[in-house]
Amino acid sequence: MEKLVREAQELFNVHITGRQVMSLITYEKELLAWNQKFNLTAIRDSESIRTKHFLDSFSCVLAWQANPPASLIDVGTGAGFPGLALKILYPNLKLALVDSVGKKAMFCQHIVSALGLNDVSVIQARAEDLGHNKNHREAYDWAVARAVANLNVLSEYLLPLVKVGGTALAQKGETARAEAKSAGKAIKLLGGKLRELIPVKLPDVEDDRYLVLVDKVAATPEKYPRKAGIPAKQAL
Repeated sequence: MEKLVREAQELFNVHITGRQVMSLITYEKELLAWNQKFNLTAIRDSESIRTKHFLDSFSCVLAWQANPPASLIDVGTGAGFPGLALKILYPNLKLALVDSVGKKAMFCQHIVSALGLNDVSVIQARAEDLGHNKNHREAYDWAVARAVANLNVLSEYLLPLVKVGGTALAQKGETARAEAKSAGKAIKLLGGKLRELIPVKLPDVEDDRYLVLVDKVAATPEKYPRKAGIPAKQAL
């Protein structure tokens, strides 16, 4: 964990306390144990978990610098990344974790209990359904997703959940620039405006990585998101 602490500081100016290190150790241990039964993630060794899950999650900090959001929704969170890793860094963050897969939602709930985290809701649902729920629609400062869908599809999942004045953040690989270009129409239609792409470098990871930031500049039209499954089949 010393290497992770050092890299978080060097790469993202993130200072990890002793207590946060203990939480990360518990999280990693539980993920390794659950993974043997439930296949939550393809990443199965400690070294890779620290780089490709924890450090990759911490990279989101580059998007908000010294001004972390008060509320964040993580769509398609899987085993809790980046949402739970960010919650460990920012204990006051009001967090919602969304995944449609029961075992993944169950694992996230287990980690929330194991670490004694407050102000975290774990929701087993499709993003398209949640986007029409009055408790969640345009309710969050930031919405984030990692490795969920192409940006033209992902925008329809994320932007309806973001307040006007808030931001959607997509963690993307080498296709980020092409996706951002082709998603322009969808982003505008949903009330968003592409702000920037921030390059991210992870140690020992060859691929290019980016944070794609889309500001919410207008309310999302009432008819979006469309019914579950349609955005993925017929992207805007």
